Amino acid sequence: KVLTTLRTHWKKTTFGVCLLSWGGNWLYGKHCDNLLRRAACQEAQVFGNQLIPSSMPLKKATVFLNPAACKGKARNLFEANAAPILHLSGMDVTVVKTDYEGQAKKLLELMENTDLIIIAGGDGTVQEVITGLLRRADEAAFSKIPIGFIPLGKTSTLSHTLYPESTNQVEHITNATLAILKGETIPLDVLQIKGEEEQPVFAVTGLRWGSYRDAGVKASKYWYLGPLKTKAAHFFSTFKEWPQKHQAALMYLGPTERPPEEPEEKPSRPPLYVRLYRRLRLYWSSPSKEIPKEVAPEDWEELKLSTVELSIATRNRQLDLTRTEDFMDICIEADTVSKGQFVSRGSQKMHDPHTCPEGSQCIQASRCILQLPEGTEGSFGIDNEEYEAMPVEVKLLPRKLRFICDPRMREQMLRAAVK
Repeated sequence: KVLTTLRTHWKKTTFGVCLLSWGGNWLYGKHCDNLLRRAACQEAQVFGNQLIPSSMPLKKATVFLNPAACKGKARNLFEANAAPILHLSGMDVTVVKTDYEGQAKKLLELMENTDLIIIAGGDGTVQEVITGLLRRADEAAFSKIPIGFIPLGKTSTLSHTLYPESTNQVEHITNATLAILKGETIPLDVLQIKGEEEQPVFAVTGLRWGSYRDAGVKASKYWYLGPLKTKAAHFFSTFKEWPQKHQAALMYLGPTERPPEEPEEKPSRPPLYVRLYRRLRLYWSSPSKEIPKEVAPEDWEELKLSTVELSIATRNRQLDLTRTEDFMDICIEADTVSKGQFVSRGSQKMHDPHTCPEGSQCIQASRCILQLPEGTEGSFGIDNEEYEAMPVEVKLLPRKLRFICDPRMREQMLRAAVK
């Protein structure tokens, strides 16, 4: 009778089987996520159970959380996956939740001393925090504070450099939080982008200006097309004036030699009698006239450009810990691209925005000045955040900030450098 009933109502049977399969798979995924959280908490508890001398204060960690990241899901993701690990680690954790765009920059100006800064959000949150940090009057001291990153945003470009790839969101977040407890750091370059009158903005990924960026921003408007929304945005963009050329003037300086890295441990202070002897010798020695050193003029290169898109990017995506020169990559894409190539390349740039296709002009520079014609409209994309297009000076700050990374990624970088 059961088989006869199932055969008679085969549509309902098929729907019920699909529903039960989906529900079983969903419950199994939730169970696996709970196991990952439990294992991560047990590993974090090992750090929390370590004995701390009574004379040593607790390590302070300040978390800047953007609840609006990941379409408003960032707060729940943080509280479910990252917050328990941080509290079990034994650190004194302070969570600062931002309420509006740009608030993190203002909060950084008022932040007191802390041992660790943790950014919980996406690319926009990272850009706001480092901008507020490097705008401080005492940025020289605060820039030495290690920075941890918990990827909670829709776009988290920096996570590709700091942590191994993972398709499971819970695993990715817990691995990033555990890496913060381990404390392995790597130095990352920062771009200082300054307009004529505006305060400088800082970025760890780069700056984009052009047609691919403008079309990619509009892709969300075609959500009803599903996976075809990216191609649709670039396709409809070709209906505008074609070819889409962006005119500008570029002045730049070449790469600079990397100075030796300063040791993290400061040398011990010499004994009292040595210090007294040095001071007396300086006091009694005759003052010598210092010969002023001749400052070599800067060798600026000038270039007139016409491009479909210009990008200025750091080397943080292809990090090399042993390179001897510091520079940023400037990619000037040819403006003789066909409409078909524009659509296909646009889809590629959604996955890797700073990729430099064949036929582009690539320049390595430590500093550049971008001059735009009067009346230029459009916007820059700075770490996936939109800013008004204007003449800017972009300066590379090599190894400016130290970000915490997974120890496996650091070992992988060192092995690649040795090979």
